[in-house]
Amino acid sequence: MHTLLAGSRKGLFVIRGEGARWDIQSHHFAGDPVSQVLADPRDGAWYAALRMGHFGVKLRKSQDQGASWQEIAAPAFPVKPEQGPWADDPTPWNVDLIWTLAAGGTDQPGTLWAGCMPAGLFKSEDGGASWTLNTALWEEPRRKGWFGGGYDHPGIHSVLVDPRDARHLTVAVSSGGVWQTRDGGATWALTAGGMRADYMPEEGAYDENIQDVHRLVQCPAQPDVLWVQHHCGIYRSSDGAKTWQAIAAPKPSGFGFAVACDPHNPQRAWFVPAQADSVRVPVDGRMVVTRTDDGGASFQVLAEGLPQRQAYHLVYRHALDVTNDGQTLAMASTTGGLWLSANAGEAWHCLSRDLPPLAALQFVETPHA
Repeated sequence: MHTLLAGSRKGLFVIRGEGARWDIQSHHFAGDPVSQVLADPRDGAWYAALRMGHFGVKLRKSQDQGASWQEIAAPAFPVKPEQGPWADDPTPWNVDLIWTLAAGGTDQPGTLWAGCMPAGLFKSEDGGASWTLNTALWEEPRRKGWFGGGYDHPGIHSVLVDPRDARHLTVAVSSGGVWQTRDGGATWALTAGGMRADYMPEEGAYDENIQDVHRLVQCPAQPDVLWVQHHCGIYRSSDGAKTWQAIAAPKPSGFGFAVACDPHNPQRAWFVPAQADSVRVPVDGRMVVTRTDDGGASFQVLAEGLPQRQAYHLVYRHALDVTNDGQTLAMASTTGGLWLSANAGEAWHCLSRDLPPLAALQFVETPHA
């Protein structure tokens, strides 16, 4: 039996099941937009980030699998300086969106990371009771060259903690490339070499600092293997994001937002293609998932159980997830569709097409002993 957390524009859904038998068990924060969820595999705590408009961002925490929730502190920027190099920063110094949440290492109980929009990275060392802005990245001079993708301002949507060394983090910025730290955030290096932005003039297309990375994921079993769904295609790294190799665009499209990789097989990854650039619906109205089993050399188009005509579902960057066994997947759309697969994407079962717009999915895994 699997448990899935689904964050939507109208609250958080807790869904349980396996195979073709799934059911919505409970609904929390009805009417409130949930931008991100986290099920901490270290202690079993659940977190839900709420985007409350002029009420600001909120964070909720449950330590009893959703039976009760407590409000905890939310990340917040310091007051913008009136003097110095950041006095004229056009980016607002207030958190509009908690775009991703990540648990720290197994040797860091209570450590959490939050990537936000605008592109601030925050750290908590007390289970979310308090948060600190990572000033080294926020005050990185090259941040002034970042810009928004589909939003007005850049944001951090992917934070990966190396399972071998929790001081090694890799983050992705839209639009600002891929950044890494090996000292817990004290210093950062830009590592988006090999990526190309075809929305820029040719002389700036390979500028690492303006790459629009849509989603970044990592193979837990072989952490040096990472996958990126980029605005302009698919990339893979086999050297810990030091360099990136472009993957030939699979049919029907290399454009999309979501990517998931097999936790044990570094050669396997799933993508949800869409028609570029501003269209952002399935190509020819056919919803499919593409999967590679050989590191991107070839792809299968998987469509069984998915709508094949007049389908206008878009799957956002956090709306595709896979269980630790690499077999069960969940996928959700901005038009309220939710599909599950029990056989690595070969066939899909539709749980509902009538949910609110869904932006974030995460399977709950058994806490570490």
